[in-house]
Parts: sequence; C-alpha cells; structure tokens
Amino acid sequence: MIEIKSKREIELMREAGKILSEMHNRLGEKIAPGISTKELDELAEGIMRKLGGFPSMKGLYDFPGACCVSVNSVVIHGIPNRHTILKDGDIVSIDTCTSYHGYNADATRTWAVGEISEDAKRVIRVCQQSFFEGLKQAIPGNHLNDMTSAIGNYIEAQGCGILRDYCGHGIGSEIHGDPEIPNYDMHRKGPKLCAGMTLAVEPMITLGSPVCHTADNGWDVIPDDGSLSCHYENTILITDGEPEILTMPGEDKSLLINIK
Repeated sequence: MIEIKSKREIELMREAGKILSEMHNRLGEKIAPGISTKELDELAEGIMRKLGGFPSMKGLYDFPGACCVSVNSVVIHGIPNRHTILKDGDIVSIDTCTSYHGYNADATRTWAVGEISEDAKRVIRVCQQSFFEGLKQAIPGNHLNDMTSAIGNYIEAQGCGILRDYCGHGIGSEIHGDPEIPNYDMHRKGPKLCAGMTLAVEPMITLGSPVCHTADNGWDVIPDDGSLSCHYENTILITDGEPEILTMPGEDKSLLINIK
C-alpha cells in the first residue's frame, strides 16, 4: 500500500532531506585521493548526527556501515572499509539515509576524485540526467511507468546499461516501502501518482553490461564485465503541481550537468 503523507510527515521528511543534502555537500569537500571509504563513512555519520539526524541505514539488514560507499565498478552496496583508499581518477558513490524524528530521506551522490576520465564523466552525467528526465513525469495524474520509462529510455538512448534487479522505493517512516520504482519501461501503467506520495528515485547504471553479480562479501554489486558504474538518488514529494526534491533543497555540488 502506498502511503499518502500528512503535512506533519512531509515537514519531518523535508527536514531529514535538508540534513542529508547538507551532509552530502560537506562530505563532498572531504573526498580526495588518500582517504579510505571507512573514513568517509565515519565522517558522514558524524555530520548527520551533528546536524540532528540519525543514520538510519546503519545496521539495516545487518549492513555494517552508515553509508554504502561504492567505488568505480561497484554499482551499489559497497561496504566501507579501511583498505579501499581513493585515488586520483576514481569515482565514488555515497548512498545513505537520514531519519529525523522517525521519518527518513534517502539520497545518493557520485563524486569525482581528482581528475577523472571522459568515460567516468559520461556515466555520471547520464545517471544524473536520467533522474531529471524521470522527474519531469513525476506529476499528479501520471502513472509510475511514465516516470520509470522516461528514466530508462534516456539511459538506453545513451548506450548505458540499467540494473534490473534493483530499484527505488516508497519511503517515509520506513526506509523501504511501496511502490517499487524500477528504472525502465515496465510495460504497464503502474499506480497513479498522487500528491503526498514520497518516493526514492535512484537510477543505477553501467557503461557496459547491466548483468551484475554480488561479491564474496555478500554486498558489493559489480557488473560482470567490470565496467564503470554510477548511482544517483533523491527523495521526491509528489505535489499538486511540480515535484519537490526533498533531498535537494538547495545546490547539489556533485552535479556534472546543468538542470533544465
């Protein structure tokens, strides 16, 4: 069942989104060659707590960190650790949730580490832009597939692969709720979008094959061909008009695109 949020619930999620947005922007300033993914995880948790949020991903499904920190060909669910040290030319995705008085916001940013290749820039741009292509369809009266097909059609037109076994989701007092939100054409309408719905929309793409496997650690999701990958996510609110990005109340410093 898809929840329609009350004004109070929306305000709490809006505050969670502000905290998460500020955390990502502050963390982005710390991303540089020489830092470990575990250090980034610890910094992110500290910033969230300092801003009044709670790292609600920590311990979820026994995940060992406050953030998924995924480098280069790891698309999602990267476990933060001391031995993965960022180097010049890497790209790193930080995926995490913040809870504020029991209500969650979920967002992912992919950052460049120093100077990155044109391929790395392309996979980030395509992933980011695909989210905004979907956002154009996130209006009341449209159906879920209007949004998911817009995301998928854009990604496929750019020649990138779409993960099909992982998807976005409804969000609120629970991190993962209805509906499931894939990043491709479902070939069915899906539920109608209504004001008050809050959705975590998260394209996950590769430069090559979308066929992936899970690493021996039970978490890291990696393309079989080892291609560069990207993940971008925001929590959005369906309103009576244009959608509101709850996790982007101001600037998103990770963007490599101009929002139109």
